Amino acid sequence: MPPSAAADSACSPPDGGWGWAVVFGAFISIGFSYAFPKSLTIYFKEIQEYFCISYSDIAWLSSVMLASMYAGGPVSSVFVNRYGSRPVVMAGGLMVSVAMVMASFGTTIMHLYLCVGVLGGLGLAFNLQPSLTIIGSYFHARRPLANGLAMTGSPVVLFTLAPLNQFLFDSLGWRGSFLVLGAIVLNCCVAGALMRPVGQILQPRAAPQSLSGGELSGGVPTDGGGKSQSCLRRFVDVSLFRHRGFLIYLIGNVIMFFGFFAPVVFLAPYAKQQGIDEYSAAFLLSIFALVDMFVRPATGLVGNARRVRPRIQYLFSFSVAYNGACHLLCPLASGYAGLALYAVFFGLAFGMLSALLFEVLMDLVGAPRFSTAVGLVTVIECGPVLLGPPLSGALVDIFGEYKYMYYACGVFMLVPGIFFFVMHYYNYKKLDEERRQSAAVVMRTSEEAA
Repeated sequence: MPPSAAADSACSPPDGGWGWAVVFGAFISIGFSYAFPKSLTIYFKEIQEYFCISYSDIAWLSSVMLASMYAGGPVSSVFVNRYGSRPVVMAGGLMVSVAMVMASFGTTIMHLYLCVGVLGGLGLAFNLQPSLTIIGSYFHARRPLANGLAMTGSPVVLFTLAPLNQFLFDSLGWRGSFLVLGAIVLNCCVAGALMRPVGQILQPRAAPQSLSGGELSGGVPTDGGGKSQSCLRRFVDVSLFRHRGFLIYLIGNVIMFFGFFAPVVFLAPYAKQQGIDEYSAAFLLSIFALVDMFVRPATGLVGNARRVRPRIQYLFSFSVAYNGACHLLCPLASGYAGLALYAVFFGLAFGMLSALLFEVLMDLVGAPRFSTAVGLVTVIECGPVLLGPPLSGALVDIFGEYKYMYYACGVFMLVPGIFFFVMHYYNYKKLDEERRQSAAVVMRTSEEAA
């Protein structure tokens, strides 16, 4: 049995070596986790006509898959803490493969909800959280760069799957395509095999403290008393809800995710409403994905800079507020040139946010507690992820225009961006005070001992 994630995090991160192979595996695994639900939308029209269902019925398929991926976070974290990342990622790839094969024989839309939505979404959860967790075990000094490179997998895989799905759809229809996709997603098992536990190659030492205070920032120390407490912490680390940095991240993200996905989903329909042909409208998404693809690793490099890394939360706050400003200005864009310019700036903003989304959480709580923290965050976020796009679509139905939806999403992004700026300023100030107090106590203890 491989060492657990907890054991991995107690080892000195090598910041390179085999860690780059792990980043490549995470690149594939994270790429499939985020791109797979989006790429399946190309089959929706034929599935809708085959089962004679409404637009809202077919739209729930990808929403259920994303919600299941987020809701499965705590379950994935439990298995990662118990068995390590490698077997969990491999099991997740196998689950998604089985789900797609079973869905290809579906006779009702409910069959697809259960197979693609629930089982497939849970399999994607088993791919996402372990990949994020093991990067923290292999990297510390270069962790923002490693996370940025791994998160680049999402636009790259989406950019690859989009034309591939169109080819499969034209050649095999949706049933045959689902069978082929079931085989393709087995690459996640190969990616998981690369995730060798860091404890197999390094000697353990004290876990490194995060640059934003990690366990200092409002965390509650444990006394190690009792096997029952340690078992409870393995499943749910309730002390995180008394962790100042974690609560700041959680509150802001819950608000933010109401406006996170809808602008991407409705970009092409909004362009068509402006009188732009469907091929040009679809190309806006390609512009967005291309910019996103290059911005994520670039953001990792910036976040790894010596002057940025100690205050990386400010960079994340800026990226959230920048997304909100883009959406608020989007209705002012006129013609195809204006929307193309919006797609460029939106891709820049979205790429910055996505590259930092989990890095800043790890920076706040520390690598040892990251697995549990990301599980708690994702299960709470599954509500906004599930409800955000339908609520945004309701605004379009009520007003008959997309601009009010973009205004709403802009507010949902701008408000948490400002919230993050204010609260992280407060958090950094408190952390500096706590460090000075700790240093004074250590110095006083040393003088008394002398």
